[in-house]
Amino acid sequence: MNSPAPGQPIDELALSEIKSAILAKLRLAIGKDAGMATRHDWYKAAALALRDRIVHRWLSAEKQSYDAGRKRVYYLSLEFLIGRLFTDALNNMGLLALFDAALGDLGVGLSDLRKCEPDAALGNGGLGRLAACFMESMATLGIPAIGYGIRYDFGLFRQIINNGWQQEYPDEWLSFGNPWEFQRPEVVYHVHFGGGVEHVETRGRDHAIWHPAETVQAVAYDTPIVGWRGHNVNALRLWSARSPDPLKLDVFNTGDYVGAAAEETRAESICKFLYPNDESPAGRELRLRQEYFFVSASLQDLVKRHLAADGQIRGLAAKVAVQLNDTHPSLAVTELMRILVDLHNIRWDDAWKITVATLSYTNHTLLPEALETWPVELFQRLLPRHLEIIYRINVAHLALAEERCPGDVDFRASVSLIDEKSGRRVRMGQLAFVGSHRINGVSAMHSDLMKETVFHDLNHLYPGRITNKTNGITFRRWLMLANPKLTELLREACGEAVLDDPTRLQLLEKSAGDSAFQDKFRNVKHHNKIALARLIGEKINIKVDPGALFDVQIKRIHEYKRQLLNILEAIALYHAIKDNPQGNWVPRVKIFAGKAAASYRYAKLIIKLINDVAEVVNNDPVVAGRLKVAFLPDYNVSLAEVIIPAADLSEQISTAGMEASGTGNMKLALNGAITIGTLDGANIEIRDHVGVENIAIFGMEAGDVMVRRKQGLDASDVIRGSPGLSRAINAIGSGEFSPDDTHRFESIAHALRHLDHYMVSADFDSYFAAQRGIDARWQTQAAWARASILNVARMAWFSSDRTIAEYAEDIWNVPVNGRAPSEPLRAKG
Repeated sequence: MNSPAPGQPIDELALSEIKSAILAKLRLAIGKDAGMATRHDWYKAAALALRDRIVHRWLSAEKQSYDAGRKRVYYLSLEFLIGRLFTDALNNMGLLALFDAALGDLGVGLSDLRKCEPDAALGNGGLGRLAACFMESMATLGIPAIGYGIRYDFGLFRQIINNGWQQEYPDEWLSFGNPWEFQRPEVVYHVHFGGGVEHVETRGRDHAIWHPAETVQAVAYDTPIVGWRGHNVNALRLWSARSPDPLKLDVFNTGDYVGAAAEETRAESICKFLYPNDESPAGRELRLRQEYFFVSASLQDLVKRHLAADGQIRGLAAKVAVQLNDTHPSLAVTELMRILVDLHNIRWDDAWKITVATLSYTNHTLLPEALETWPVELFQRLLPRHLEIIYRINVAHLALAEERCPGDVDFRASVSLIDEKSGRRVRMGQLAFVGSHRINGVSAMHSDLMKETVFHDLNHLYPGRITNKTNGITFRRWLMLANPKLTELLREACGEAVLDDPTRLQLLEKSAGDSAFQDKFRNVKHHNKIALARLIGEKINIKVDPGALFDVQIKRIHEYKRQLLNILEAIALYHAIKDNPQGNWVPRVKIFAGKAAASYRYAKLIIKLINDVAEVVNNDPVVAGRLKVAFLPDYNVSLAEVIIPAADLSEQISTAGMEASGTGNMKLALNGAITIGTLDGANIEIRDHVGVENIAIFGMEAGDVMVRRKQGLDASDVIRGSPGLSRAINAIGSGEFSPDDTHRFESIAHALRHLDHYMVSADFDSYFAAQRGIDARWQTQAAWARASILNVARMAWFSSDRTIAEYAEDIWNVPVNGRAPSEPLRAKG
């Protein structure tokens, strides 16, 4: 039952069936009559009616894959930023128009119901959104897969901006229940912590027996992930933690009501929040408990599935591919070894071969501090058996290092799984590398830099393991759903097949210079900008002109992403406009959104600076609308779906050599935003695809950054040669934007002058000049529209379907849509 193509009549029988299904769910599952139902009741009834239709496809697809004995992919990620699923699933099932019509007949609007669904608070930024795109693409390409993660009660946090400061509150996304998930109370695994290890000799072999001090139960919750056209449905399995003994009745009866539930509280803390503050010892322990909890439950589950289907453990690598999304699931190396050696009596060397052949690891960062390390003492106390396994892996690993580079103590120290120089810490990035048969970066530049920097010596020791898989995005979410008017225009220009085959976007090129098509394209963009302008007014009470240039930077707040460079340029532009208010200035709206980690004080200070600058600039009558600054709070997928289609300019301005890839850059370019950015991450590949004339590149390259850092971080020389930069920094440091506390931003001014690690001052003049070049481009609207259209036309390669097909071919060795990995990929539909 699919929705009709645009202009085609709706099947009245199908329409009647859906209306009946929604009303039945309202009465039987919600317990309400239509006259008493709230908007949220209608949403839940419609979601459950849709879920019924998904489940049939889901169970059928799963049975077919098991009957065929197909290899399965298990994607382990601490984040899955899936956003709202209602319209996403409707679109992929081909039921969007039918449900829209059915709900309209019942007196409720689909767009209103969509707003009832909270964004699933299961991630922070690019890492989690990439995992969500990959899950959808695996379903679209017919790859049997399960995503494994944690079912967080409150996720990251809900961001409130109070007097310009970020404040964190629990994100109660589960407060009204979740109609998409299926609790699996029968799927429960025991996850152990602490205690000690006993070694006994069995048949001449050493056998380790772990006697844990604590046990936590992992309970499964499944969410169906629908592929395009509904041909295949996979599962996202999230784990919730509970104590095997939720209430000690004997303690309760003594009157110690809090103590009676202490074990349950400790267990449940594992799945309360994403990324608990790890500044305290308790926070660090909770982070490690989270990571082991979901890894252990996931591996126990996939091994059980494999044994049920295949019957023997030694063939695991032939039927199972496990992808580790960043370092968080690195404990999969030791946990799989423990399962194989301790529980299934596989000899160590054989177990190691199985482990390496099964696991692969995606690295997402070149920042050494982000390649997690844990104190040996914490490991010993929390995971004593795993520390033993790490030591044994390290013995063989260091023996290989000695064989490769005899007598080279520094080489052995650099590749060791234990960092002796920083107080004996376990290196999780190195563990994931050594225990995986493939290690991939997420852009061409990132993968090359991995070989040259953080994994240089490991790459020498294990040559050929590093490969590149440039990230991608799902066009179903980030074009079809987020930008329906542009999608309709693309269907007209490129044909209906563009929905299944993104390479047909290239047909748009012939229309890029056509004035009539440019007018249609501009009208779509203006429609989207009106919607964003309305949202900005509603959320933060700032009135912006949809005719202005919408300049967008939406991403996690971090020094290397350089929101500071962006707001510094806004200050310099503000000063320039004040000096010459009669100048031919291009009206511009600077739009920021993103969250800073709760413990990242400097990033939170940058948010305060952005909001303080906005307060001054937006209320200055001399500027009179030529420049506006807007920080939109609580950035999430749903907010991105409004911002991205409306963006004219995409800020991708990270310090060169520090952004692994980025995916926001792809989403914005796909929707016609022109990128201003450094040659960093996937910006390089975007430039290569859209053309150097359709992107604005500025600043130092990665090699230049490394050279300047070696020379020192003092930027006094740069500032002396740049009056605009000097004035902007002085304004920050002197309190021009913080009259209530003139010292508030002194630390930022000091860093810009003397500790310019992220090259904000060093890159400022190049960035400011590039922005003035953007102003000049904007004033020639035909040329701007042409470049914007060509960005859309040349973005097909950045589909996550292409990325996943490459993983399937080069890393997982699984078929795509039933084809062998070596056969060419064709769109299914």
